Amino acid sequence: MPLAQLLEQYVSLGIFLVAAALSTLSYLAWRRERDRRMGIVTAGYAMFALYGLIVFLEYPLLPYVPYATLELLEHGSAVLILGGLIAFFLALTRD
Repeated sequence: MPLAQLLEQYVSLGIFLVAAALSTLSYLAWRRERDRRMGIVTAGYAMFALYGLIVFLEYPLLPYVPYATLELLEHGSAVLILGGLIAFFLALTRD
Protein backbone atom coordinates (compact mmCIF):
# COMPACT_ATOMS: atom_id res chain seq x y z
CA MET A 1 0.00 0.00 0.00
CA PRO A 2 1.49 3.41 -0.95
CA LEU A 3 2.48 5.89 1.74
CA ALA A 4 -0.44 8.21 0.97
CA GLN A 5 -2.97 5.42 1.49
CA LEU A 6 -1.30 4.31 4.72
CA LEU A 7 -1.37 7.88 5.99
CA GLU A 8 -5.06 8.16 5.12
CA GLN A 9 -5.76 4.86 6.89
CA TYR A 10 -3.95 5.79 10.10
CA VAL A 11 -5.36 9.31 10.29
CA SER A 12 -8.89 8.02 9.64
CA LEU A 13 -8.49 5.37 12.33
CA GLY A 14 -7.28 8.07 14.72
CA ILE A 15 -10.27 10.28 13.88
CA PHE A 16 -12.59 7.36 14.49
CA LEU A 17 -11.05 6.37 17.83
CA VAL A 18 -10.77 9.89 19.25
CA ALA A 19 -14.23 10.95 18.08
CA ALA A 20 -15.80 7.71 19.37
CA ALA A 21 -14.18 8.22 22.78
CA LEU A 22 -15.30 11.86 22.93
CA SER A 23 -18.78 10.90 21.80
CA THR A 24 -18.98 8.28 24.55
CA LEU A 25 -17.80 10.74 27.20
CA SER A 26 -20.26 13.37 25.94
CA TYR A 27 -23.06 10.82 26.04
CA LEU A 28 -22.22 9.90 29.63
CA ALA A 29 -22.21 13.60 30.57
CA TRP A 30 -25.56 14.04 28.82
CA ARG A 31 -27.04 11.12 30.76
CA ARG A 32 -25.80 12.59 34.04
CA GLU A 33 -26.89 16.18 33.43
CA ARG A 34 -29.68 15.83 30.83
CA ASP A 35 -28.40 19.02 29.23
CA ARG A 36 -29.71 19.32 25.68
CA ARG A 37 -26.43 20.84 24.49
CA MET A 38 -24.48 17.75 25.54
CA GLY A 39 -26.82 15.64 23.41
CA ILE A 40 -26.05 17.85 20.42
CA VAL A 41 -22.31 17.62 21.10
CA THR A 42 -22.63 13.83 21.34
CA ALA A 43 -24.29 13.75 17.91
CA GLY A 44 -21.54 15.98 16.46
CA TYR A 45 -18.77 13.73 17.72
CA ALA A 46 -20.67 10.67 16.48
CA MET A 47 -20.75 12.19 12.99
CA PHE A 48 -16.97 12.70 13.08
CA ALA A 49 -16.51 9.11 14.25
CA LEU A 50 -18.70 7.77 11.46
CA TYR A 51 -16.71 9.79 8.91
CA GLY A 52 -13.44 8.35 10.23
CA LEU A 53 -14.84 4.82 10.09
CA ILE A 54 -16.06 5.21 6.51
CA VAL A 55 -12.72 6.53 5.28
CA PHE A 56 -10.81 3.88 7.25
CA LEU A 57 -12.86 1.04 5.74
CA GLU A 58 -12.47 2.25 2.15
CA TYR A 59 -9.37 0.19 1.26
CA PRO A 60 -10.27 -3.03 3.13
CA LEU A 61 -13.67 -3.06 1.36
CA LEU A 62 -12.17 -2.44 -2.08
CA PRO A 63 -12.13 -6.14 -3.12
CA TYR A 64 -15.83 -6.54 -2.19
CA VAL A 65 -17.48 -3.26 -3.22
CA PRO A 66 -17.11 -1.51 -6.58
CA TYR A 67 -14.56 1.30 -6.61
CA ALA A 68 -17.03 3.94 -7.82
CA THR A 69 -19.42 3.14 -4.95
CA LEU A 70 -16.65 3.40 -2.36
CA GLU A 71 -15.39 6.69 -3.77
CA LEU A 72 -18.91 8.12 -3.76
CA LEU A 73 -19.40 6.96 -0.17
CA GLU A 74 -16.06 8.40 0.95
CA HIS A 75 -16.53 11.78 -0.70
CA GLY A 76 -20.19 11.94 0.25
CA SER A 77 -19.37 11.26 3.88
CA ALA A 78 -17.76 14.71 4.05
CA VAL A 79 -21.35 15.85 4.66
CA LEU A 80 -20.91 14.29 8.12
CA ILE A 81 -18.11 16.76 8.85
CA LEU A 82 -20.40 19.61 7.85
CA GLY A 83 -23.16 18.17 10.04
CA GLY A 84 -20.79 17.85 13.00
CA LEU A 85 -19.65 21.45 12.64
CA ILE A 86 -23.25 22.66 12.46
CA ALA A 87 -24.06 20.58 15.55
CA PHE A 88 -21.23 22.24 17.49
CA PHE A 89 -22.45 25.67 16.35
CA LEU A 90 -25.96 24.83 17.52
CA ALA A 91 -24.66 23.63 20.87
CA LEU A 92 -22.75 26.88 21.34
CA THR A 93 -25.69 29.12 20.46
CA ARG A 94 -28.33 27.32 22.54
CA ASP A 95 -29.43 28.86 25.83
